[in-house]
Amino acid sequence: MKVARLLTLAGCACALVGCDMAPKYHPPVIAIPANFKEAGPWKPAQPADTLPRGPWWTDYHDPTLDALEAQVDGANPDLAIAVANYADAQAFEAEAASNLLPTVTGFAALSANKQSLHRPLRSNGQPNFFGANMLGTQATYEVDVWGAVRDLVSAGKADVQASSATLESVRLILHADLASNYVALRGLDAQGKLLADTVIAYTRALELTQDRSAGYIASGLDVSRAQTQLDTAKALVSDVASRRAVLEHAVARLVGQPASAFSLPPSLTPIPLPAVPTGVPSQLLLRRPDVASAERRAAAANELIGIAEAAFYPTFTIGLGGGTQDTKLGLFSLPNSFWSVGPAISLPIFNGGLLDAQLAGAKAQFDATAAEYKASVLDAIQEVEDNLGKLHWLSLEEVDEDAAVTAAQKTLELSMNLYRDGAVSYLEVVTAQAEALDAERSALDLRTRLLSASVGLIRALGGGWTVADLAPPPAPKPPGSGT
Repeated sequence: MKVARLLTLAGCACALVGCDMAPKYHPPVIAIPANFKEAGPWKPAQPADTLPRGPWWTDYHDPTLDALEAQVDGANPDLAIAVANYADAQAFEAEAASNLLPTVTGFAALSANKQSLHRPLRSNGQPNFFGANMLGTQATYEVDVWGAVRDLVSAGKADVQASSATLESVRLILHADLASNYVALRGLDAQGKLLADTVIAYTRALELTQDRSAGYIASGLDVSRAQTQLDTAKALVSDVASRRAVLEHAVARLVGQPASAFSLPPSLTPIPLPAVPTGVPSQLLLRRPDVASAERRAAAANELIGIAEAAFYPTFTIGLGGGTQDTKLGLFSLPNSFWSVGPAISLPIFNGGLLDAQLAGAKAQFDATAAEYKASVLDAIQEVEDNLGKLHWLSLEEVDEDAAVTAAQKTLELSMNLYRDGAVSYLEVVTAQAEALDAERSALDLRTRLLSASVGLIRALGGGWTVADLAPPPAPKPPGSGT
């Protein structure tokens, strides 16, 4: 009868399973515009499946860039840290899920003992020396009446998804940083070639002024001006080389190689500007890994509220144990067996406000993660708008700058011819040289900025990553949950 009563009580506790103290989760709400403002009517939206996916950097059609990007996943230490954090989140999820099953332990003990002759309440028939040998197993199971264990498992799954998204976010940032540094480095290669050609041209101009000065056709002032132009151009060559070295070191770090043992030979092969369809702002919630990570962190924090709420209620545990015990070694004899079974209940009575503080902290943590999610959405939209604006206005600027380059080169050619004919002073040539060099350098810089903005846009759009790449979502809660 006693066993039946105990089992009846345990059954009643099990019947309560299905309750869940966690609030019903809804992703934090934030107003999303229908379209990107800076996209404007000149750039029609495209379906999400046309966005860059996988190795998006291949759209730049640069084999060297492709080879460098392929090294990031296997060699970059920052990505290795993110991979390890993801594995840690998976381990925590497995640890939380283990609480859904009973805990079974085995035990064995062999001991020889002597008791005191004057032990309190000792009877005359008790021996001075005796053995205490045991062999058995014990099982315990916490009945998840209030859903605390299930909430912990759900939080673990959400954390795994968040870590998966964070891993993809780190991966995207590293690949984008590499692409940005690479296009900037190639832009400096083009500037280096321009300045090398300029040094040659200025050297010839200096020789021309020296010849004219030797023939008393020009003054030493012309020679001094030509020398100044040449020396300034040489200084710019060194400046570009210095900036290129820094970018080369950054590329080495991103591909996991020591800067001292890494080098990239110059290349003048033009990098084409890819067309990047933008889609609509709401797709950022599916494509930005940092946004997905922030939303999953909010979901995990919501489950922690349920765990804190459940701590106010009784905890039901079912225990089952058994084995054999003997003063000698007759541990496999049926008369020496023992067992016990029954439920246990514990209820917090006084804790000095600890549970209230823990619940308030869980709610505050959810509020913080919800705000972080909203901030990540706003940041994502801003970054897309920023890069769309750059691409639009820099494209218009590039057209005007190319026209300026053509005009400046024509001016330089005319001024040099007039100087040879003695029609103008060398000051006109110096002015034309400076304007032509500035225009050509600005044109090259604009091209690099356009390429960098395209990389920034792909990064802002999520780089082809989607929420479908996350770990599987938590299983739906059983009917009747939410009480």
